[in-house]
Amino acid sequence: QVQLVESGGGLVRPGGSLRLSCAASGTISSINAYGWYRQAPGKQRELVATLISGGTTNYADSVKGRFTISRDNVGNTVYLQMNTLRPEDTAVYYCNARSFRDILEGNVGYWGQGTQVTVSS
Repeated sequence: QVQLVESGGGLVRPGGSLRLSCAASGTISSINAYGWYRQAPGKQRELVATLISGGTTNYADSVKGRFTISRDNVGNTVYLQMNTLRPEDTAVYYCNARSFRDILEGNVGYWGQGTQVTVSS
């Protein structure tokens, strides 16, 4: 089992920055891919960024050049640095963790509880 706890959300003005953290615990050695997703009111959850073992990253077109996903050296915390925030970035942000087996089998993996990000003047 893997537990994920997100933090770092809040209210920020357009153009501002936030850094989200996802603290992972449990059998994290089984995890090969971390992802950040977001869900705005009335919308489906969407992929924001992924980080795969080895360092490969992938971003949604809407956040490329503004957001950066990274992992600490110990490997227990995954970050999402968000710069130049826009009102349309407002959403609940969720951390996800999956093994390669989860990916191949289409399993959802593990989810955190989410953290609210609100971008507003």
